[in-house]
Amino acid sequence: MKRNSAIIIVLMAVIVGLLATLASSIVERKYEVRQYRMSGNDLTQDTTQNSKWGQYYPYQYQSFLAATKEGDESTIVHDELAANPGLVFLWGGYGFSKDYNKPRGHTFAVVDTINSLRTGAPADENSGPMPATCWTCKSPDVPRVMKRDGVDSYYTGKWARHGKDIVNPIGCADCHDAQTMELKLSRPALVEALRIEGVDLERVRHSEMKNLVCAQCHVEYYFTDKETNKLKFPWDKGTKIENVISYYDDIDFKDWTHGISKAPMLKAQHPGYELFKEGIHYKRGVSCVDCHMPYKTEGGVKYTDHHVQSPLQNVQNSCQQCHRADSQELISNVMDLKEKMIELKSTVEKMIIRSHFEAKKAWELGASKKQMESALKLIRHAQMRWDYATAAHGAFFHAPEEVLRILGLSIKNAADAREELGSVLRGLGFNGVVNVPDYSSKEKAQEYMGLNIAKEEVSKKEFIKNTVEKKWLNKDNPNVDKKYIDYVTPELDK
Repeated sequence: MKRNSAIIIVLMAVIVGLLATLASSIVERKYEVRQYRMSGNDLTQDTTQNSKWGQYYPYQYQSFLAATKEGDESTIVHDELAANPGLVFLWGGYGFSKDYNKPRGHTFAVVDTINSLRTGAPADENSGPMPATCWTCKSPDVPRVMKRDGVDSYYTGKWARHGKDIVNPIGCADCHDAQTMELKLSRPALVEALRIEGVDLERVRHSEMKNLVCAQCHVEYYFTDKETNKLKFPWDKGTKIENVISYYDDIDFKDWTHGISKAPMLKAQHPGYELFKEGIHYKRGVSCVDCHMPYKTEGGVKYTDHHVQSPLQNVQNSCQQCHRADSQELISNVMDLKEKMIELKSTVEKMIIRSHFEAKKAWELGASKKQMESALKLIRHAQMRWDYATAAHGAFFHAPEEVLRILGLSIKNAADAREELGSVLRGLGFNGVVNVPDYSSKEKAQEYMGLNIAKEEVSKKEFIKNTVEKKWLNKDNPNVDKKYIDYVTPELDK
């Protein structure tokens, strides 16, 4: 009898504990829902100043600002050309050979675009090297301008044309409905691509919307022509690298003609979504948000952390919600994958660089277009595969098998290109080894390519001082989030 009483007491204690936990969870959830559905807010989709959303959603907004705090990874500028000078040759003749930094957080999207040498130092709204379309993924001001001017009109003209309008960094209105807070697609290029794929957006689950809001920008894309500069995703045949290359080949598209080999080149942007779809996490229903913006609890409130960052910076709230291994073990697992990718990546980079210079030598010896056509196409395919696998920086983890497969095929394309070029060179009477110039530093590689970086940096400083600070990012511009100016001004010309 005593034994039964003891069992009953234990069971009752367990039940009470469970009920208490459930009650706490319900209260917490109700508070979260209440916070998300605060009535009477004056937000609209045209409210692009993130601090105004922050008045109603302070927890999310403060976590968003965490990326601006001193010491956060997003505040550090990593020069990728200095770290890997071979990139200057790989992108020879293209803007990326001037300037390419590791991407930072969403809060710096606008200022980093302004600082980049790739956007130049436009003398006025109708000059400069880049089209207006280059703003598309940088700011919630973009949908506002599209709505005001029309989508086609927004795309036309030069980058500097929208400088006064597009001044707030990626934020709330990019992904959320202003009244319901439901996830919302704000970029027409993704909507069009999904329509071509046959996706019914009215039936898309919330779990997939947590990927699609990211897929508005973290994708491969191109501009259809120099007149309209319309942004389009090359998904008509599918999203695997073979589909994308085939699509570009069919429409005879090229991003630029290589400055060394004269090959018709493709530049992958950041196909994060396409490669994520190939990985095990996507196939098991895990979303971008689950890992890069996990839930956190503060002051009894559970909310989505808007400090978008690598899960490795927040293992407890991201990885360890599913994986019970020690945090250092999980990080080590990821680094092992990265090292394998880097090994193949480095191999193929050296092979492609050599192929560019071997093609250059063949042209110098008098090779014909017909002799070079096949080898140049192989260079094009090799470099696009390499770029596709590495431009999406987390792809080595999102889909490691697919990334290694793509890099393996890139090595094959590069080897085949070099074999064909060797045959061409021998036919032209050259049996030696083609020398590759010293690229032990980005400065040496850029000098070889004829780039006057010092002059461009001076022009950029003057542009920021005379145009950006006086006309674009200042508190007199009614479009600017005044609180944004406080932390963005020190970042100019960084």
